[in-house]
Amino acid sequence: MITSIFKKSSIVNYVLVFLLLLASFFVYQNSLLSQSVTAGGNSANVLLIILLLVCFFLVNFIVKKNGLTKNSSYAIFFFLLYLMLFPSVFSHSNLLFANFFLLLAMRRLISLQTLKAPKEKIFDASMWIFIASLFHFWCILFVLLVYISIIFHVSRDYRNWLLPFVAFVATAVVFLVAALLIDKSWIDHIVLQAQMHLEWNYFTNNFQNAALSFYVVVALYFLLSMVFTLTNRPLILQASYKKMVFGFLIGSIVFILSPEKNNAMLLFTFFPLAVMTTNNIEYSQNKMYQEIVLLLLTVGSFTAFFAQL
Repeated sequence: MITSIFKKSSIVNYVLVFLLLLASFFVYQNSLLSQSVTAGGNSANVLLIILLLVCFFLVNFIVKKNGLTKNSSYAIFFFLLYLMLFPSVFSHSNLLFANFFLLLAMRRLISLQTLKAPKEKIFDASMWIFIASLFHFWCILFVLLVYISIIFHVSRDYRNWLLPFVAFVATAVVFLVAALLIDKSWIDHIVLQAQMHLEWNYFTNNFQNAALSFYVVVALYFLLSMVFTLTNRPLILQASYKKMVFGFLIGSIVFILSPEKNNAMLLFTFFPLAVMTTNNIEYSQNKMYQEIVLLLLTVGSFTAFFAQL
């Protein structure tokens, strides 16, 4: 039943995802208020909602434009379910901004397979990644994905290997000038975030631990499924799927290294995992399997969401 709703791409599916997103966002914000935790004002909430909607648009645009999935709405639905697994994402505007810029970078890196204007795409992707690192420093590790993409497509031109450095210098100069003119504490914020924290004692309740455990099991399953079936995918898309695998792994490393650790930082793994989950569903010919996977993910995400309120 669930597969019949999202196996096609229609305005009804987009509206349904939009309504679920709004409902989960405001339910979580209300729970913060009921717990006497400071929630954002109306203007801040509007900004976060717009940012979330833009991220959903980018996820849908990337997968459709580059043929990463079939003509379905699974990708944005799974992206929503992974958001609901860790509702604290809704209160971390810096992570949402960082994820937005990373999605812009992923859009350029995946389209690199067309070999059209590769230098512009490499520079743009690098710049978006360095901008994302201003909101969450360890996002800078995604520059590794730029070099992986260069290896896949345009490694013979040495100038392509230098472009990320040019983008870094350009972004750093603009940031430093802005910080010196507006607020020097921005520099201190970056330096503070550049620290590493490998301890795992940040949980505030068992429900967060359960949500993380569920996510790890799901992520490992779909990651291994993609890795072992990669050669069965269309040859033209294999490089893009490899980027999804590497993107997920880099996002996981960002989570592990981040000093102010919380489950919301797994946000950077949601897009590649949503793509891998969608592929697992779409390439399966077993209708019962598709329904079971969708049901388990839906029930698990909604249960984790309400348990953490």
